Amino acid sequence: IMKKISLSILTLSAALTASSALAYSCPTDMKAIDKAMVESTLSMADMDKVKLLRSKGENLHNSGDHGGSVQALKQASDMLGI
Repeated sequence: IMKKISLSILTLSAALTASSALAYSCPTDMKAIDKAMVESTLSMADMDKVKLLRSKGENLHNSGDHGGSVQALKQASDMLGI
């Protein structure tokens, strides 16, 4: 029983650590997107999509949905080629 409890605690700890790491990458991702937007040659339509995704990512991050934030920011980064 102690072995199962220890394994459960270890698994939970690893999951919390991973989600915290993702949460802290959001501000870094947003800064990289902001920098790339200034230097980008995307069309206005594509730039509008990037801005929307970047804003969505920030809002999700601020509301605590870090998985959703990472996903939105990744889409924006991919569009910018970063």
